[in-house]
Amino acid sequence: MSTPARKPISGMTAFIVVWIGQIVSILATQMTQFAITIWAFQETGSATALGLVQVFFITPFLLISPLAGVLIDRHNRKLMMMLSDLGAGAATILLLALQAAGALSIWHLYLASAIMGLFNAFQWPAYSASISLMVPKEQLGRANGLMSLMEMGPGVLAPLLAGALLPVIGLLGILTIDVITFVFAVLALAIVFVPQPPVTEAGREGRGSMLKEAAYGFRYIFARPSLLGLQLVFLFGNLFAGLAITVTAPMILSRTGNSEIAFGAVQTVGAIGGIVGGVLLSVWGGFKRRVHGVLLGHVLTGLMGTLLMGLGQGVVVWAAASFLGALLIPTINGSNQAIWQSKVAPDVQGRVFAARRLIAWATQPITPVIAGLLADQMLEPAMRADIWLSQTFGGLIGAGPGAGMALLMVIAGAAISAVGALGYLIRPVRDAEDILPDHTTSMHAPQATPAIAAAGSAATD
Repeated sequence: MSTPARKPISGMTAFIVVWIGQIVSILATQMTQFAITIWAFQETGSATALGLVQVFFITPFLLISPLAGVLIDRHNRKLMMMLSDLGAGAATILLLALQAAGALSIWHLYLASAIMGLFNAFQWPAYSASISLMVPKEQLGRANGLMSLMEMGPGVLAPLLAGALLPVIGLLGILTIDVITFVFAVLALAIVFVPQPPVTEAGREGRGSMLKEAAYGFRYIFARPSLLGLQLVFLFGNLFAGLAITVTAPMILSRTGNSEIAFGAVQTVGAIGGIVGGVLLSVWGGFKRRVHGVLLGHVLTGLMGTLLMGLGQGVVVWAAASFLGALLIPTINGSNQAIWQSKVAPDVQGRVFAARRLIAWATQPITPVIAGLLADQMLEPAMRADIWLSQTFGGLIGAGPGAGMALLMVIAGAAISAVGALGYLIRPVRDAEDILPDHTTSMHAPQATPAIAAAGSAATD
């Protein structure tokens, strides 16, 4: 008598299994990044060399994202997630082999970063699109809270673990742990069932050549004022947040006599705030009207995080601002994610989410330049000179080195809050959840039968 086939893990349980695999893998990857940063700086003594690692990562990431969205929608979602993990793992194996052979050079990091950037372009849209298929709508807030926790949590533990292990097992040992956890993440994916999206009218409308389908993600957003409005909130919010983030480290270092301990303490407290925020969102589930999480979240994080950081003149206030600002980020991102997951047709989410991320990140290449020019060429000299700017704001934010950057943070914080407040004045944004229908109302029957899905779940999906 044959044994009945075991059903693959599905639903919220499947999401938890995948989440565990990913958080372990991300923790090890961030340990690798910490160890690689130390190795690269010891080898080159160059901050520019470290910056180029990020350039080699983000450039292919942005270039390939629209096409990655097309492939995610065309092919098996679970397969795309597994390939993204395997591709990033292959880059780590390359570094491991080179380090074992004693041949690792700085240009190898650029190559590995480019490979990771290519495969990471698949990861976020594929995972985001799959969550909406795996998790019931009423659980999306909690699921996205756990995703925020996955993003924030390793940031606290990874430097501590890597710092403790590096003297014992070296870079080779850290890389080995990273490779093992990639395997663990892929195995976690292999044992769960990730449904394929049903065919929708939007999916049929978006069919065509690769270029046409890549453009469809943008056309989908621009044809829906509510989605476009929400995305513009993040575009401008990210622009002003990027200005603040760029000057945070130099402002704190300038005002503390280059105290790495003070800066590290502020960063650590901020990471803890992000973890607490993720835990709270995963338990609470977020606002019933999720748009409040997006708009009110922007208002509060601009005031309690960025603006307070600029007003502060000591570690206690900076740490409090870092904690409060990071505490709200999971609610902002999780609420927005839940709206998009429930409103965008599942079979076009890969393309739409890839386009959405490109729009949100459009300011990333320019904000450091703008912030640097404003701080170095205008605000820092102005706050040191006896002119109206220093006379007006000196009593509020103090004087001396870092005061100009603090003023930029105050301006950026006020602007972030204004972005959120303006969202309430624009009906397509404020009432997005009422205007946009849930995608479940127009779904057709799923393409895959349970038997096919179960058979495919071992190696694909």
